[in-house]
Amino acid sequence: LLCCCVLAVFTLLVAGSYATKGLLVFLHKGSIVTMVSLKLQKRLAAAVLKCGQRKIWLDPNEVSEISMANSRQNIRKLQKDGLVMKKPQAIHSRSRHLRRLAAVRKGRHTGLGKRKGTANARLPVKVLWIRRMRVLRRMLRKYRDAKKIDKHLYHELYQKVKGNRFKTKRQLMEIIHKMKAETTREKQLAQQAEARKAKAKAKLERKAARAAAPAAAKKGEQ
Repeated sequence: LLCCCVLAVFTLLVAGSYATKGLLVFLHKGSIVTMVSLKLQKRLAAAVLKCGQRKIWLDPNEVSEISMANSRQNIRKLQKDGLVMKKPQAIHSRSRHLRRLAAVRKGRHTGLGKRKGTANARLPVKVLWIRRMRVLRRMLRKYRDAKKIDKHLYHELYQKVKGNRFKTKRQLMEIIHKMKAETTREKQLAQQAEARKAKAKAKLERKAARAAAPAAAKKGEQ
């Protein structure tokens, strides 16, 4: 017991003398073991390699040489020699997440037990409205630029789209064809009416000319 006490006191004295030199002293199976502290070197290496101290690897076989480095320049030299390195980034595999994401896109794992928000929170009505408006307005612009509809028909259909008249592109396309056919029919009817008016007017003129011819002849004889 006395020997153990003496050895412990001696160990404390040695630890106190080596503390300023960056050495760690401890008892191992009754013998004194000194271990070099590399906290300074690890901090400098972290600053040089621009990473955290837990990412720094120091060669355990070259502890004595590493412990002599007390500047960033020395750390850079050790890095060049391969005694100080930055540990590679730990791999965080996304394969399981990607597999689940592919299943969710097919409709799996989306039952009532997996839903946290309301239906409107999960897919807002406003988002659906914006998507529909953009699709229909894009279609109208394309038809107008292709000269399939004129600016007046474009404006009329634009206002109807804004008024929630059409749910799909197919409905809008059917209405466009229907309105174009109706416009064409109205033009044809108007042309036919004009033709009938012109024909009737010409007939009246001829009739008036025939009626005026005998009177003119009679007047000429007198």
